[in-house]
Amino acid sequence: MGLISTIIVAIVQGVTELFPISSLGHAVVLPPLMRLSDMDIRSEAFLPLLVVLHLGTAIALMLYFWRDWLSIAAAFFDRDPKTRREQFGLLWLVIVGTIPAVIAGFLLERHVREMFGSAYLAAFFLIVNGVLLFAVERMKQEGRNPISALTLKDAAIIGLWQCLALIPGISRSGATIAGGLLLGLSHEAAARFSLLLATPIIFGAGVLEVPKLMKSGFHVTGIAVIGGVVAGVTAFIATAILMRWMKSHEFKALDPFAYYCVGFGALSLILLAV
Repeated sequence: MGLISTIIVAIVQGVTELFPISSLGHAVVLPPLMRLSDMDIRSEAFLPLLVVLHLGTAIALMLYFWRDWLSIAAAFFDRDPKTRREQFGLLWLVIVGTIPAVIAGFLLERHVREMFGSAYLAAFFLIVNGVLLFAVERMKQEGRNPISALTLKDAAIIGLWQCLALIPGISRSGATIAGGLLLGLSHEAAARFSLLLATPIIFGAGVLEVPKLMKSGFHVTGIAVIGGVVAGVTAFIATAILMRWMKSHEFKALDPFAYYCVGFGALSLILLAV
């Protein structure tokens, strides 16, 4: 891929991975819409870039939430029982929330990959994603609880919501934020927990592909590194925007993303049919 195409893909990855609008859905729909075969997520030539973009996004999330991860790490050395309990509690919530998606991804990987071939299906589920976000805003519990109010059972439930993101078009962050809102979290807390869950998932998705790259003989090019940096910077900015938006819009904060998904999904179906 050329430099310009790489930068475009990196920006799209950085934004759609964290906004509740499905990066996977965009990755499946955009190549046929733009007639760009070298952007096809199924292409082996695209794999090295995809790995670097995921790693760049994960690093951006770690940098944005460095205080959370540092406090968790510090808990291993903190002698204050209360502090240790609080921070280890957050760690266990992240672990339990991650497990369902890991298991589902392992068991359903082959079936999920088959859906990558259908841009029509991805566009349809983008519409479904929008409807889901819109509905959750009207079904959510009346509560503005912090992450610390979650139980391990709650974390597991949010983790099950995260499994929906295996379907191209269903947003990972959208699904987990939806799960958090239905359990009574505030918009800010739901978004924060969603993005904390995203870090190991996105990082792991990138790392798991590294052995395949080494085995196939692919190598990371300078253009791919530039793409990773651009994706990381874009992801950091997108995270800051999303967190600020969720903090200042406790009422129907997901509606703009819902309208976008329905509109883009519907337009994509029309253009793909032309």
